[in-house]
Amino acid sequence: MRDKKHFNPSRRRFIRNSAIVGGSFFIVPRHVLGRGFIAPSDKLNIAGIGAGGKGQGDLAEFAKSPKVNIVALCDVDDRQAKKSRESFPKAPYYKDFREMLEKEKNTIDACSISTPDHTHAVATLAAMQLGKHVYTQKPLTHDIYEARTLSLAAKKYKVITQMGNQGGSGDGVRAGKEIHDAGMIGEVYEAHAWTNRPVWPQGIPTPSGKFDIPAELNWDLWLGTAKSIDYNPAYLPFNWRGWWAFGTGALGDMACHIMDPIFRILDIDYPDSAECSVSDVWTDMWKEGSYQDSCPPSSIIHLTYPRKHGTGNIKVSWYDGGLLPPRPDELLPGEQFGNWDGGVLFIGKKGKLLFDCYGANPRLLPTSLMKEKTMPQPSIRRVPEGHYIQWVNACITGYGNATTSSPFEYAGPFAESILMGNLAIRSWMMVNPSAKGWDDKYLGRKKLLWDAKNMKITNFDEANRFVKREYRDGWSLNL
Repeated sequence: MRDKKHFNPSRRRFIRNSAIVGGSFFIVPRHVLGRGFIAPSDKLNIAGIGAGGKGQGDLAEFAKSPKVNIVALCDVDDRQAKKSRESFPKAPYYKDFREMLEKEKNTIDACSISTPDHTHAVATLAAMQLGKHVYTQKPLTHDIYEARTLSLAAKKYKVITQMGNQGGSGDGVRAGKEIHDAGMIGEVYEAHAWTNRPVWPQGIPTPSGKFDIPAELNWDLWLGTAKSIDYNPAYLPFNWRGWWAFGTGALGDMACHIMDPIFRILDIDYPDSAECSVSDVWTDMWKEGSYQDSCPPSSIIHLTYPRKHGTGNIKVSWYDGGLLPPRPDELLPGEQFGNWDGGVLFIGKKGKLLFDCYGANPRLLPTSLMKEKTMPQPSIRRVPEGHYIQWVNACITGYGNATTSSPFEYAGPFAESILMGNLAIRSWMMVNPSAKGWDDKYLGRKKLLWDAKNMKITNFDEANRFVKREYRDGWSLNL
């Protein structure tokens, strides 16, 4: 007998040898070869769930790789999908991702998911359960429970995953980690992150009026997991971000980009407390109560993180809507504090480190230190292929043999952390100051205590309604 080494051919060798039996050639159906099988051509067949807007841009990025075929498209709005359909005319087009996954399951290797936030989780999990690799736009999910579910799903279904926070594959965050790990700013005890978002309407009344649904739009599918409401053009195609039913506000839009250095560099995972302060439209608030369907115009959030492998805590603060942390004294008057989109500031026991948005351009403060000090030599592998193609290459290489910058094992806890900020905001907003007994309610400055293991606020039970949404009938999220 031949030894095991020679007796057990690889799958690829088995297919090649089997295809030559009797001098004939036959094709083995993809589904017979197992979940996530990559064709012998080493091409990755990607389907787009959400083919317009950011989804259109994502598909265009994937298509830059000669290793990629865009094999199916899905969007609930024909108007939004127009450019992608023109770019990939051979790809079958669907409006319901569930139908697409069923009909194309033997063709698709991977899915790019770029829908409104409230359908990220259900579309992503459906693809994973079919063994498809997934690239899901930030924020990974709409609520905390969904993020935890996708983290568990990544382990269960053993597919390649990536959240769409492109700066996570950038040189900047790696250079910043090298500076931090070299001890140049000492132990970090405080971090601040900020953004100019929202750049869409927030803190406004719920839209009203009766409108005809455009013929190109399947409004019921667009609503997806959200409760059924009348169509209103105020939500589409972009301003859904400012409504809690569909979006996650400024924090959901930008924190996965801006706060990535905090989670990638510092020794933290889940916060144990959260508090916030929120601006509102006070003229109407006292008459009608706050606009609870809309995210606030601006907010400040404070999260406290225990160090995973040490003593003490790290305080992380978030600012949006044009609000900023105090400008560091070490920064010269003419120097930029972050950039237009936002930034991050680390405060350590020996110094400070400033990043622009997306973890770019890390620099010691005062910035003259960047020339006076010897910067550490690069020791962390860079990702010259970029965030998109890194995922493509990892999918082709296969689960267990390749890594990505923001796999769900990382992105899930990261997203949960960010969504804790929104839980604090929504807990603040649900209190009507004109109601009796409002002194006993949350009012923002009360600290919410978080049991991460059990996903539960332990000192204000009303806040737990924001851990997990109730889906509309016909939609579920089950591992």
